[in-house]
Amino acid sequence: MTDATALFRSLPLYPAAYAAGLGSTVIIVPHPDDEALGCGGLLALLRQAGQDVRVVLVSDGTMSHPNSRKFPPAARQALRKTELEASLRCLGVNPAQVLYLNLPDGAVPGAGPATEAPAQAIRQFLAAQPPQTVLVPWRRDPHPDHRAAYALLQLALAGFTPLLRVIEYLVWAWERAAPEDLPRPGEVTGWRLDIQSVLAQKQAAIAAHASQLPGGPINDDPTGFTLADTMLAHFAQPFETYLEVPPPTENAFPYGSKPA
Repeated sequence: MTDATALFRSLPLYPAAYAAGLGSTVIIVPHPDDEALGCGGLLALLRQAGQDVRVVLVSDGTMSHPNSRKFPPAARQALRKTELEASLRCLGVNPAQVLYLNLPDGAVPGAGPATEAPAQAIRQFLAAQPPQTVLVPWRRDPHPDHRAAYALLQLALAGFTPLLRVIEYLVWAWERAAPEDLPRPGEVTGWRLDIQSVLAQKQAAIAAHASQLPGGPINDDPTGFTLADTMLAHFAQPFETYLEVPPPTENAFPYGSKPA
């Protein structure tokens, strides 16, 4: 067991009912499948509780199989969009509630002038119907697009009102986190959410991303990406792990009742 796995499994476990207290939620998704892997259980619980869930898909998802001729870039993008929509339906999320930024997969900008337009698009999406909570990849999740997605959200939220709760979710940190990628003392608090009751929905949502799984439809690129069984095992657990900046004081818990 890696240090990251041990840390993430050791955090306090909150009951499924805790999800409802997050309120209306927007999730920032770097690639189609990150929503199912990182937050599928939470999204399903939010929808069960009647909370609104909207999605920002950051990249076009085309670089998982860059050498495929059967699925050229436009066809890969269309396939992955279809898979995302199917995944969201598994979780009870309306697939019409998605903002597509269509940034280049593998080259999502995290700094510089190229961030201005996507950050503004995210800001406008949030301002049109302000949520109570935003979900975004862990700031040092070991994938450049995930880190860039976090950076884009920070730019979008600069001076934004009302103040939104920002919760960070894990994807590649389970497998690839180096010691310097892990939370630093006092940086964030962490907790796990019990998703046993909706685990089947999460697994169905992951399965909807068939192109990212062994035996998927894009079968003419031997260098293409697929999720390994060891990676998938992290997302078959009956809990999900989240990190967030702690409340201003030890006794303050501005997001509802703190679980015992």
